[in-house]
Amino acid sequence: MRKRIHKILVTGGAGFIGSEFVRQAVKKGYKVIIVDKLTYAGDLERLKSVSKNFIFYKADICDKAVLASVFRKEKPSIVVNFAAETHVDRSIKDAAPFMKTNVVGTQVLLDVSGEYEIKKLIHISTDEIYGEIKKGCFSEESPLRPNSPYAASKAAGDMLVKSYVRTYNSPAIIVRPCNCYGPWQYPEKLIPLAMLKVFKKQKIPVYADGRNVREWLYVEDCARGILEILRRGKTGEAYNLGSGQERRNIDVVKKLLRLFGVSDDAIQFVKDRPGHDFRYKLNSNKTMRQIRWRPRISFDEGMRLTARWGRLHTRWLLKKWQDMPPA
Repeated sequence: MRKRIHKILVTGGAGFIGSEFVRQAVKKGYKVIIVDKLTYAGDLERLKSVSKNFIFYKADICDKAVLASVFRKEKPSIVVNFAAETHVDRSIKDAAPFMKTNVVGTQVLLDVSGEYEIKKLIHISTDEIYGEIKKGCFSEESPLRPNSPYAASKAAGDMLVKSYVRTYNSPAIIVRPCNCYGPWQYPEKLIPLAMLKVFKKQKIPVYADGRNVREWLYVEDCARGILEILRRGKTGEAYNLGSGQERRNIDVVKKLLRLFGVSDDAIQFVKDRPGHDFRYKLNSNKTMRQIRWRPRISFDEGMRLTARWGRLHTRWLLKKWQDMPPA
């Protein structure tokens, strides 16, 4: 019997993690439909290597009529929702776009997915919904205690998903990755911003004293984990995707400077972000046990690969910086 090829509708598929997911899904043989608003952070150039292997719709997931027309025409069986506003600093200055896309957009997507009887919906969340933790780590059962407007909007999205599972039997699964990094990341986040500053021979801004701790996951491992959860995950469950590789922000920047042969004098400490979470750390045992996924790329290797990509794509980073809207 011929194996059925599933159609996956990927929202936010032109974004950083979404585009890596699309590239991997295409290689796995899935038929991919992308819906992306192409905000400042979206870019189809990320998908040039698979440009002939997906169907693209420029659309806002908050627009129910347009979204429904895509579902009606393409008839996907799986939805993976990457569409989101993601930068904490921007959410502090203006929370409205975050509430619209991350909350209302999630609600619209859940409604349309229900109307067209989607078989599985994967909702991409974040470790930031748990808040900060000084010691230990968060499990999927930890309470949600978001500390920024961005994190609050993502936590609200998670709660919506859970409510639709309970009330409407939505076939939804939540994935909560830790901090992702790697090729094609938009240069408002720490690692690509630091690379860009190196290329421009400018100071690299680091909040406070740089001792805030994050868990770092290479984007290739993250996307692979999401694909495995799509295959093996259970409806209604949440799955943490963590690497176990913690680093202080200052050490991340220093590692990058060493890769480029630049002195630590390039670091400039700046006023801390309001409400800045000190540390995140995920317990990913459930994912490793049930999904049989483990990260493959070490932090050192991932940083080396990211730096090499940056050298080859300096022009892209500089163009993004030039076109970046004010935060």
